[in-house]
Amino acid sequence: MLPRNKHRIYEILPGATVWATFLLGITLSFIKPIWVIYFVIIYDLFWLFRVFNFVMHLLISWRKYKTAIKRDWLFDLKQLPDWEKIYHLIFLPTYKEDKKVIETTLDNLLSTAYPLKKMIIVLGGEERDKENFLKISEELKLKYDNKFLKFLTTLHPANIPGEIPGKGANGSFMGAEAKKLIDELKIPYENIILSNLDIDTWTHKNYFACLAYNFLTVPNPTHASYQPIALYGNNIWDVAAPVRVAAFGTTFWLMMELARPERLVTFSSHSMSFKTLIDVGFWHKDIVSEDSRIFFQSLLHYHGDYRVEPIYLPVSMDTVTGTTYWESLKALYKQQRRWAWGVEHFPYLISNFLGDKLTPLRIRLITLWRAWEGTFTWATAPILMFVLGRFPLLVLDQESRQSVIAQTAPFTMEQIMMLTMAGLIISAIFSLLLLPPRPKEKRRFAWVVMILQWALLPITFVLFGSFPAVDAQTRLMLGKYLGFDVTAKKRN
Repeated sequence: MLPRNKHRIYEILPGATVWATFLLGITLSFIKPIWVIYFVIIYDLFWLFRVFNFVMHLLISWRKYKTAIKRDWLFDLKQLPDWEKIYHLIFLPTYKEDKKVIETTLDNLLSTAYPLKKMIIVLGGEERDKENFLKISEELKLKYDNKFLKFLTTLHPANIPGEIPGKGANGSFMGAEAKKLIDELKIPYENIILSNLDIDTWTHKNYFACLAYNFLTVPNPTHASYQPIALYGNNIWDVAAPVRVAAFGTTFWLMMELARPERLVTFSSHSMSFKTLIDVGFWHKDIVSEDSRIFFQSLLHYHGDYRVEPIYLPVSMDTVTGTTYWESLKALYKQQRRWAWGVEHFPYLISNFLGDKLTPLRIRLITLWRAWEGTFTWATAPILMFVLGRFPLLVLDQESRQSVIAQTAPFTMEQIMMLTMAGLIISAIFSLLLLPPRPKEKRRFAWVVMILQWALLPITFVLFGSFPAVDAQTRLMLGKYLGFDVTAKKRN
């Protein structure tokens, strides 16, 4: 069998298991409905355990977050004897963003608690947006060129064979151009920390000091990526309620994962050693989910000797929005589908792990399990709990309706769901604590809506959780590959 045919089988597997689960659930609901009711109750209990596990790890991360934002990281960094050797290389890939979005990000970098002359900024535009980018970049270069050690602009060529237009291809071009500059400056690669940021990312003022401190104090720092807390708060007061719920849900999921670093995979804006980026040959140019793929590239390159170090400081970005409520929901769906397209890593991993005898078998099996289980659960859990879970009760025959399990199942499921509300309540409280200051034009009691919006969680969980994940996995299964949808950034 040809390798490409094998790869297609691996692409089919995730979507096939999802659809097999749905079809099996529906079929058994007619044939053995009592079996399905038992399964759903056990599954709901399993999710109750996961919710409590989520809450526990979220509280751990919250405590570390509150400690981290109070710490004077630059002071602690300066106590290290070799701290001045560290340089920060910051990639800001952009496509069709207006000047104000880019300018606010650069202004934020100017306020960071780290020597600006130890920072190199790379602003990467696309030839597909050449006229707009060149005009904006020339204006920005005049303003910021003397603020940092270097302010480099790049223009990624269009229509290169084998590339998917997106952040991965642009980032690889930026990396090659930055390497030329760094070679001229004669800075050792191992002394450079690369932060690959979305163009709307505002870093905490102590982020780069904290990052450098961690880089200098953890073992084998070039064999690690560094993941901050991703907040979607820049425009949170201006977006639709379902968008806010999804944005906070993403933040809380990542915060929970930070407390379990053995499970961490890089997501969105993050940092890593520039030496590592050189070693792995930059980002793949033909994928959508470059943020997590670079972790797997590194894991494979170092044969399992690679990890993610949690950084308990936030970087804040825009959440999706649109000119109308409906456009905002469409943008949210597309964003979630793009994130769910991370399922493309599963065939990549299994193809590479099968011939890799140097990576320990345990690491290969655990990584493959997490890559599959995460995407499978994302697609199936909300539908199993909120939709298919009630279906067998509707199709029971009259005799089965008289059984004890059929009589008690609705009450049991309702009680389990009530207990899982603990996670919802804690999420609502934390969302208020993470909110940026209320804009003056917003009403005084607008925060009440921020609490009430969490009643939308079950609906959001299905419509903007399960559905886009099923969509992504079905597309991969059918070979209808997804391109890179750029999230629109706007400033009021």
